[in-house]
Amino acid sequence: MAADIACQTSCEVSWFSALCDDDYEFLGVPDPALRSSWAHCRDIVQAAETVGFDRILLPSGYKLGLDTIAFAGGVAPLLRRLRLLTAIRCGEVWPAQQARQLATLDQMTEGRLDINIISSDLPGETLDSAPRYRRTLEYMHILRDLMNGKAVDADGEFYRFNVEPPRLQGYGGKAPLFYFGGLSEAARETAAAAADIYLMWPDTLDKVRDVVADMRARAARHGRKLQFGYRVHVIVRETETAAHEAATRLLSRLDAAKGDETRNKSLDAVTSGVLRQGELRQAADADGYVEDNLWTGIGRARSGCGAAIVGDPDQVLAKLRAYQDIGMEAFVLSGYPHQAECDLFARHVLPYLEHAPLSRFG
Repeated sequence: MAADIACQTSCEVSWFSALCDDDYEFLGVPDPALRSSWAHCRDIVQAAETVGFDRILLPSGYKLGLDTIAFAGGVAPLLRRLRLLTAIRCGEVWPAQQARQLATLDQMTEGRLDINIISSDLPGETLDSAPRYRRTLEYMHILRDLMNGKAVDADGEFYRFNVEPPRLQGYGGKAPLFYFGGLSEAARETAAAAADIYLMWPDTLDKVRDVVADMRARAARHGRKLQFGYRVHVIVRETETAAHEAATRLLSRLDAAKGDETRNKSLDAVTSGVLRQGELRQAADADGYVEDNLWTGIGRARSGCGAAIVGDPDQVLAKLRAYQDIGMEAFVLSGYPHQAECDLFARHVLPYLEHAPLSRFG
């Protein structure tokens, strides 16, 4: 049955390596065997390459887990095909030095590096949303210019300096693609002005359609075009009943207070995107489903991306196809435990998706 509804339009399909102490068999119940470590996260990355994913997201957090740039540098020589989507939090590293770090990684991977830009408070700092996004926009422009081999004469609100580009630039003389997300007015304008791929968290199909239309119009006002990506968890089993049972089992040992504590650990726990994930949970039915096959239970124990596509292979394929029909060109997927769910998705769904990585080289 799955092959009958295979997606004919190509899309990028990525998996997720749990660098931020975010891997569980039972959500909210830490397991020492799944704690973020070099070996565990490396194994997730190598599994994603082996089973055929296009890309791996390497997330970034300050309080939890591993340093993303250091991990990317360690895992890059172990890979032959898989692309890295490496998260950076704008402002943690001086932009000229960040450009050199990323250029080095880009050369190591022969152009298989792209960047997930995060506009986050810095450790020990709280900045209002609007100025934080203005800082992020300056950072993105500086980073892109330096990695494109251009000198920068910055005279902005947050960065004022004159610097030549480092000797190492983006592979082939081009900066990596910038993946970026956010729902607030400031976030949307930043994405429209400087992102390549606007990356959304889970939402209803109608809401996703509205956001895509809005972002296309905003980008057009800047004389630009955006591509669109969708970040979501997935639980796929041979039958719908088994998938629903797996979702129920995942939450079966969750303590509500512990879930609240886990959500609030993130530096990004009160952003517009996180608040929207909470709205979806409030709108869901008694079993946590806000629309067909979109389950919000994940968000009971984590900040950020808080919902999963749940179903049998045909249902998961149909849901992905529906998102493609309204503009999604890239999917960043994950599941718990990450390595086991990577294998399940690769067996049940990935062979029926026409997929290939997005590329700056066109």
